[in-house]
Amino acid sequence: MTADDSFDRLDDDDYPAYTMGRAATMGRAAEMLGTTQGFLRAIGEARLITPLRSAGGHRRYSRYQLRIAARARELVDQGTPIEAACRIIILEDQLEEAQRINAEYRRAAESTDPPASA
Repeated sequence: MTADDSFDRLDDDDYPAYTMGRAATMGRAAEMLGTTQGFLRAIGEARLITPLRSAGGHRRYSRYQLRIAARARELVDQGTPIEAACRIIILEDQLEEAQRINAEYRRAAESTDPPASA
């Protein structure tokens, strides 16, 4: 993969472009969210997000995962325990997917319905 290919993939929400290193300093992903590496590890342990790993063992986060982490941080900042925040986000995601599927079924049904007679 060339540098140009990597740059083009930054538009892909699922491309793991943001890293969190093992160094004592806060990783770029944690810095972007205004949180700590420990918070990102905690939501990973709760299986809210599963970052990919670089060859060097660094966690790599996609934009989608960072949006999910930001939502978790928002809930935790409002006083929701981290485990509950993760469950809420998972349920929100499942609801959104179910609504998307229902809308697709509705569109398909409407396109196959015969026109109403006058």
